[in-house]
Amino acid sequence: MDFLQNHIEALVFCSPSPSKIADLKACLSEMFNAEVPEEDIIAALQRVEEKFQSEEFSFQLNKSGGGYQFLTKPAYQTSIGIMLKQQSKKRLSISAMETLSIIAYKQPISKPEVENIRGVNCDYAIQKLLDKGLIEIQGKAETIGRPMLYGTSPKFMEYFGINDISELPTPKDFSNEVNTIGESPENQ
Repeated sequence: MDFLQNHIEALVFCSPSPSKIADLKACLSEMFNAEVPEEDIIAALQRVEEKFQSEEFSFQLNKSGGGYQFLTKPAYQTSIGIMLKQQSKKRLSISAMETLSIIAYKQPISKPEVENIRGVNCDYAIQKLLDKGLIEIQGKAETIGRPMLYGTSPKFMEYFGINDISELPTPKDFSNEVNTIGESPENQ
């Protein structure tokens, strides 16, 4: 029986956010009252990952948000989708998603700058994003009135399953399916 692996599995399982190696190391070192080498933790994480790749488990160990967490496997996407649809009240509105995408790509950015891009008032959307912890205040601008600057939070990374903001799709990743009615095929 691999005690280190079992302890790491339990820590990752109980953590509400991705477990970082440094956090696992600190917890394990305190528990065992001895320094636990990082390479041992990484090796144990690899064994946990291999263990849960088996078909008998509906979830697997994923690296996300700068750490490790258990996530359900893609095969169970339909049933989870139904449950999430039933909980859709917790979803982001279109205006909140638009506001969030502007903040993600232009951060740090002030509310007046977001409103200038969207063309509408963003008070409600920004407040909802702050309430959900997807954005955070990153300081104040050096412009007149010193408006607050907003940027994405670690919860944003977790919510979208990315480790770094550079993993967001770039504009070239989006297909160029704009309105082409009346244009000849070679101009598309």
